[in-house]
Amino acid sequence: MTSSPAAVRRPLPWLPGLIVCALAAAAAWGVHWLAPAVPLLTAAVVLGIVVGQLPAARPAVTGVLAPGLSLSAKRLMRIGVVLLGLKLSLGDIAGLGWVAILTTVAVVLVSFAGTFWIGRLLGLPGHQPLLIATGFSICGASAIGAMSGVVKPKDEEAATPVALVTLCGTLAIFVLPLLWHPLGLDAQQFGHWVGAGVHDVGQVVATAQIAGAAALAVAVVVKLTRVLMLAPIVAVAAVVERRRHVEGDPAAKRPAIVPLFVAGFLVAVLVRTFVPLPAAVTGGADTLQTILLAMALFGLGTAVRLRTLVGTGWRALVTGLASWVLIAALALGAVWVSAA
Repeated sequence: MTSSPAAVRRPLPWLPGLIVCALAAAAAWGVHWLAPAVPLLTAAVVLGIVVGQLPAARPAVTGVLAPGLSLSAKRLMRIGVVLLGLKLSLGDIAGLGWVAILTTVAVVLVSFAGTFWIGRLLGLPGHQPLLIATGFSICGASAIGAMSGVVKPKDEEAATPVALVTLCGTLAIFVLPLLWHPLGLDAQQFGHWVGAGVHDVGQVVATAQIAGAAALAVAVVVKLTRVLMLAPIVAVAAVVERRRHVEGDPAAKRPAIVPLFVAGFLVAVLVRTFVPLPAAVTGGADTLQTILLAMALFGLGTAVRLRTLVGTGWRALVTGLASWVLIAALALGAVWVSAA
């Protein structure tokens, strides 16, 4: 029995797109190396957005590269989120003190609810309010990818929030340092503000390092405390989605109550907390996580269509900017409460 020509020609349909994502991750690293102020993951998203707008690249993006881009944006994203847990120790969080922990959790919950409400008020379609709220309140595009794994949005529904959180997070890198001294913050307070108010981990590092090592250390721990909130929020969304499936079509396949990658993230946090891992292991996991997330974010970025965003996405843009201001204000309030 002979195989079909298509099967002979393309035994691994995802391979071309996966290779392109890997090359794009390497290019993003090159951009970050040349301009350290540009976070590597931000560069990866922007490269994906640029490629997605090129008419010459459009047939390949929607054709031969599509399976690999989709694989990167979904499966590699989930693996990257799991590895992100190895950056976080419960001991580091405890070191912040209970006031800083409670205010950080409050910032996440209030900004999530507020952003979701704004998105609904402005009539954003489908899952966009949920995805924008998740990305802005927790950890940027990687949180959007994690939530997408549960609610299964259309590609364009996920692409717009990714573009918005990248835009606003990049804006924060330049705006927040300008407000550091006028607001009367010392270096550690500035780091706390950045960790509580900036979206992506890479954007937090790029912003906080301006104030020195102490500010950067505080910013990263506060930021990773926000990242820990990804697990319960995604789990709650999974429960709601599961209930919606039951009410809409009892025979339909329902999402897991706790998605496997969320459970993996929590296990990684526990391993980092209770198992003395060698520096080579944590360093290797960090490098692998960055590579996987860069490939995933490039894949997500290729789905962004700026013409559509400009033509019909003003409500999403207003939602994103309003959320950005809301989170910055709440984070600043958290800093003042913690310092009182």
